[in-house]
Amino acid sequence: MTTRPDLAQIDVLVPNFKRRLSGVTATIVRLVPLQARQMAVSAVAPDMPDHVPNILPWHLLTMPRRGPSGARIWHARRNTEMLAGLLLKYVLRKRLKLVFTSASQRKHTGYTKWLIDRMDHLIATSQKTAGYLEHPADVILHGIDTDQFTPSHDRTALRAQLGLPDSVLVGCYGRIRAQKGTGDFLEAMIPLMADRPRVHALIMGRATEKHAQYERDLRASAAQTGLGDRIHFLPEVPVQDMADWYRALDLFVAPQRWEGFGLTPLEAMACAVPVVATKVGAFPELITPSVGTLVDAQDASTMAQAIAAFLDNTAHREAAGQAARGHCETSFALEREADALLAIYTRLLAED
Repeated sequence: MTTRPDLAQIDVLVPNFKRRLSGVTATIVRLVPLQARQMAVSAVAPDMPDHVPNILPWHLLTMPRRGPSGARIWHARRNTEMLAGLLLKYVLRKRLKLVFTSASQRKHTGYTKWLIDRMDHLIATSQKTAGYLEHPADVILHGIDTDQFTPSHDRTALRAQLGLPDSVLVGCYGRIRAQKGTGDFLEAMIPLMADRPRVHALIMGRATEKHAQYERDLRASAAQTGLGDRIHFLPEVPVQDMADWYRALDLFVAPQRWEGFGLTPLEAMACAVPVVATKVGAFPELITPSVGTLVDAQDASTMAQAIAAFLDNTAHREAAGQAARGHCETSFALEREADALLAIYTRLLAED
């Protein structure tokens, strides 16, 4: 049963109004339980895993106007959540300090700028993202739970458990749409697989209704290659179950054409899986030559060359995987992100 905090005792509210799995949802699911050990932090969402402290959105209507320290923190990560914070603060007169984390790496619309202008504090998920904000912002890179995302001790047994072949597995996980580069991944993999009979490609995720035809076209293209039995389209799984699907891989590919931050390379690297990724989002700030390779977006030929370098050299692939795990432990532990955010919350509450 989901933990329901005492409304009167909450210091920090972290809204997540989107029901579907997303990078933002994954971040909140991992951060809030960790932060709640040190401060009264709660998600505000229609649905959360049982271990995440959470109140339902309509509970906000009866929440006391003041928090235990005076104001509360409202930490939004989407436009809808910024707007909700403004309504709570200025219409329902709740005492709130409004915080917004931006992951966007493009010019903001006029509406988004209007919302951002009314926030009390801004956070960016990368240096590049901070450059698109017209106000000062703290830069806090996302972290990864290195206790949840760990290497496999018996990859063969794990693959059998998941119903996967014990072959060389290359994964591409995330939403299925052109922006995410799913088709670019297939374009890179198909010629490689033709010459490497032990290589399988795993595509995991879901296509929203808008992108359903795109997915159908990809499946049809895969079937026409004669490699359909080695190209696996897997259904989306809950965020808390994702680690096993990374552990089963030999290589992860993040082929995005555009990305805000992009957690999937960190998730793979924490499981000791090397990464080939495009030069978008925060990927250039996450991936070093010892743990993976960066390529230009929408360049399937160069992507294929980078993938082949890992497929054809087992020792290189395994060394990069071990380096990736160490890189995450040293530089991207989730505790670093949680502590940096808690320091901002504490400072803002003290200023009230």
